[in-house]
Amino acid sequence: MAACSEPPPPQESAAARPVKLFTVDTSLGAEIRQFPATIEAATQAELSFRVAGQLEALPVREGDVVEAQQIVAQLDATDFNNTLEDREAVFENTQRNFNRAGELIGSGSISQLDYDRMEADFRSARAALAQAKANVSYATLRAPFTGRIARRYVDNFEEVRAKQSIVYLQDTELLDVIIAMPESVIRSVTSGGEDELSNANIEESSAERVRAMASFDNRPNISYALQIKEIATRADPDTQTFAMRFSMPQPDEFTVLPGMTAQVELDFSGLVPSDAVTWVPARAVQADAALSPRVFVFDEATMQVRSLSIETGRVSGDMIEVLSGLSGGEEIVAVGASYLSDGMRVTRMAGGEQAIPREAAANVSMPL
Repeated sequence: MAACSEPPPPQESAAARPVKLFTVDTSLGAEIRQFPATIEAATQAELSFRVAGQLEALPVREGDVVEAQQIVAQLDATDFNNTLEDREAVFENTQRNFNRAGELIGSGSISQLDYDRMEADFRSARAALAQAKANVSYATLRAPFTGRIARRYVDNFEEVRAKQSIVYLQDTELLDVIIAMPESVIRSVTSGGEDELSNANIEESSAERVRAMASFDNRPNISYALQIKEIATRADPDTQTFAMRFSMPQPDEFTVLPGMTAQVELDFSGLVPSDAVTWVPARAVQADAALSPRVFVFDEATMQVRSLSIETGRVSGDMIEVLSGLSGGEEIVAVGASYLSDGMRVTRMAGGEQAIPREAAANVSMPL
């Protein structure tokens, strides 16, 4: 009977466990990183009238360069001049009455109540006259600085409201280059505390702390030096990035306009401390039998993981600081570490991996 029995089936090796990996990066201080950037005018303004009226002149067109105090638009000032004449007549009359009252109050010819009323009328007429003069000047819209008309919102002879945008003026001689800094980069940059990233500290020695160069697609062989201007210390709620703004003069070789794009190269060696900080996902850190922190390092050659003890520091969101134990470049298990042990075989988890329904479950119809 034993001779006729079939041999036992071979035992299958344990299946490899899929895990998600994270590459440790501590080389930020020595790297030059590239960021996409957008261009904005350093000085820009939407110009509008402070009074309502009908446009009488609109001598500028989109793309025109205007000098400071040059007339950009003019309202019909007929009503304003008529009002000014009326206010001048009222002011002169109240001023004469008030001067006479000053002569009569001493002799008791008029009461103190009448004198106070004439004084109030005089002050009110004086204020109304000042406002009428201001309205006449407000009927003329002048450029506050030298720049280029980027957009014109109205046409001549239109009725416009007070505060309605007439033209959009930009000074393109000095440009702002804006990039979005990722949260991981900000963490390494600000390892010394939030005050290290304050605009005051950056402005003191910006050229030494951050070296930045900008290049454009149509001029790939030419780079332009940038001067750091400011950096946001609050993340954008949608992208979780921090806006970093640089200043750049208008290039001589070609014209750069607001809205264009550029590439910015940043050298963080002057901004990042010599002992660069390492941040890893908090889920990657596990506790061993002695409750000491450890991570599992992935070996590409054997497709196995090994336990590595580390020293941890601060926690920020879903990231934790690693003070020692990692030298940079290692691949550690970020998801699934709690189910691993030394020497276990693993496989890389695909980025968009999803559960596949069983064949039997796929044929089951739902009741109506």
